[in-house]
Amino acid sequence: MTENKPPGQQLNVELGEKEAEGIYSNLAIITHSPAEFVIDFTRVLPGVPKAKVHARVIMTAQHAKLLLRAMEDNVKKFEAKFGEIQIHGDPSSGGFGLQQFVKDEKVH
Repeated sequence: MTENKPPGQQLNVELGEKEAEGIYSNLAIITHSPAEFVIDFTRVLPGVPKAKVHARVIMTAQHAKLLLRAMEDNVKKFEAKFGEIQIHGDPSSGGFGLQQFVKDEKVH
């Protein structure tokens, strides 16, 4: 039996020089409304009392869930190849690290 699959769509992604450098982040602040998720990427450095947002990503709830699945899949692949990723300390205690702040916004 032959499967009839539509031909794969090719997507060309352009990566600019500035974007290729990347941005280091050790803190992500995640908020959401009924319509979208907002992820602010910042970095917290010892002795610096202020953190600046270096990038903001806004996406639909559906895309946020797809991103979650893709991240879970990639973490599993990483750990299969390099071993379990160790989490040191308790991020929920207010220390450094990626943390989640949920802010429900009402849309009128």
